[in-house]
Amino acid sequence: MKSLRIAVTGLNASYSPGPGVPVIRALREEKSFNGEIIGLTYDPFDPGIYMDGICDHSYIIPYPSEGYEAFLMRIKDIHAKTPFDVIIPTLDAELSTFMRISNELNEIGVHLFLPEKESFDFRSKVHFHELAERYDIQVPRCKTISDPATLLTIHKEFDYPVMIKGQYYEAYIAYSSMEADHIFRKISAKWGLPVIIQEFIVGEEYDITALGDGRGNLIGAVPMKKMQLTDAGKAWGGITIKDDGLMHFVENVVNKLKWRGPCELEVMKSKKDNNYYLIEINPRFPAWCYLLVAAGQNLQWATVRLALGENVEPFKNYQVGTMFIRNSIDHIYPLSQYQEITTSGELHK
Repeated sequence: MKSLRIAVTGLNASYSPGPGVPVIRALREEKSFNGEIIGLTYDPFDPGIYMDGICDHSYIIPYPSEGYEAFLMRIKDIHAKTPFDVIIPTLDAELSTFMRISNELNEIGVHLFLPEKESFDFRSKVHFHELAERYDIQVPRCKTISDPATLLTIHKEFDYPVMIKGQYYEAYIAYSSMEADHIFRKISAKWGLPVIIQEFIVGEEYDITALGDGRGNLIGAVPMKKMQLTDAGKAWGGITIKDDGLMHFVENVVNKLKWRGPCELEVMKSKKDNNYYLIEINPRFPAWCYLLVAAGQNLQWATVRLALGENVEPFKNYQVGTMFIRNSIDHIYPLSQYQEITTSGELHK
């Protein structure tokens, strides 16, 4: 394979890390990859900019909220300076913008492998409940609300506790109407309306990273059970597990949605009926995705190959009992690197 340049976003690697650094680590472990990595970042404090062996070149890009025209212009400007072949976006908030500009990027030789708009829209928390009606995928009962007064009668439709979720990020368990009201106001102030009320499923929670080819086929999937959690409920440690019923459920979800690209599925196995319930679809690699490589499925590299139009054979197996534990250590860098990226918007190592 020719020498490739691959751009990756999401270079935060702190307490609530982004997926960019583990995606890059996976790419660098692929023996057939002999190119360079371009980091696309929103914040000059993102550690992935400076870490040794991660990015060869790093560039500051505008937030998607600044408009797709400014975003596209900056990507084209970076490509003119440091041409690259593929972009792997790794953050929820940027995906719709990348989907909107993907045709323009293809015209200049930049390839992406992203979900189709229909399946992407259905995975949003606002439309999530429609998956049961449209695709016969088992999901918890949901209700979107914009008026906190609705919470006074929500006990007529849901038993407490309930999950309360923001339309983009954050989810909390509420055990009473008073607690639900507090969470509603907290989430709506940060992420806007509507807010989603979701049935709370008691059981075992699993996270699965999967890759679909967009035609209904599952290229690969690795299930993980969280062993350590942060205060926000994010995985700080986990282990790959074997559950044939779970894998059949994942394959069914990817097939029915014709999912294209990587995703993280959050699934609950109900203690009440032993059925599997899809809790959430995150339309990108999760922060724990380096575990995939250790378990024998480099889905990050497979995504690059699919973006380039290559045929990729599905992975058949993964290593059960592979564990990850995240840690925090201090890295030391010269001030000159920070000054360079803050003044010029780019850093070349």
